[in-house]
Amino acid sequence: MKVLLIDDHPLIVAALQSVIKGLGENVTVDAADSGRAARDTLRADANYDLVLLDLHLGDADGFDLLGEFRSRYPAIPVVVISASDRTSDVIRAIDLGAMGFVPKRASNETLFEALQQVMSGGVYVPPMTMSGDGSATGSVQLQQVRQEAQDFGYQTMPSLSELGLTPRQTDVLNLLLKGQPNKLIARELGLSVETVKDHVAAVLRALGVNSRTQAVIAVSQILQKQPAQAPAPGGIGHPYRTAAYGTTPAGPSVAGWRVR
Repeated sequence: MKVLLIDDHPLIVAALQSVIKGLGENVTVDAADSGRAARDTLRADANYDLVLLDLHLGDADGFDLLGEFRSRYPAIPVVVISASDRTSDVIRAIDLGAMGFVPKRASNETLFEALQQVMSGGVYVPPMTMSGDGSATGSVQLQQVRQEAQDFGYQTMPSLSELGLTPRQTDVLNLLLKGQPNKLIARELGLSVETVKDHVAAVLRALGVNSRTQAVIAVSQILQKQPAQAPAPGGIGHPYRTAAYGTTPAGPSVAGWRVR
């Protein structure tokens, strides 16, 4: 497994490398300390399994890099690692195609779990739950994220199996979570764009959200609340992880997680 870590702070790079290498055996981590170095690295070798991207680099805007990498290297999942946990930054990163957003103030355990979820095909955003005593925990910005989660009903979201999605709607949701537009979804599934729009609308209604970005965050929260399971033999991730998005003989899957 090859990981590209893009950050211009040597101490943070060293700390992140130790966490990343704990993901499994034969994990290699290459570091780039600037946007230019990151571009050169990927141009020379795009065979990476994961990219971790700091939003604040000296020579480039992290959001611009995120959009660029998702466009040029759509098969490589990108996780944003940022000193910010502002609601607007989380939403914007997910909207641009990030498969995860982890605040730098998060614990090593949280980062490890987030990376495992992304490598299992899921999407990670900061937890949107309240503490056991009913008070919000974390920074003021994260409290705002959690409050918005409550307001939009993410915390009372049913499990994926309770959404009542058809197999085709599940396929559409899989591709939607990968950031694909309706036209590409239609091409991949052999459907008309109008039919895809109908399926997308049905998925959003089932999730109780109004946009693709809200759908990604909602599914992330559903998966975070599912009981933890042991990694599948021979690899990292959920035992229902699939090799690719879509349906499997065992049943439909969402972002690599089988809907049971």
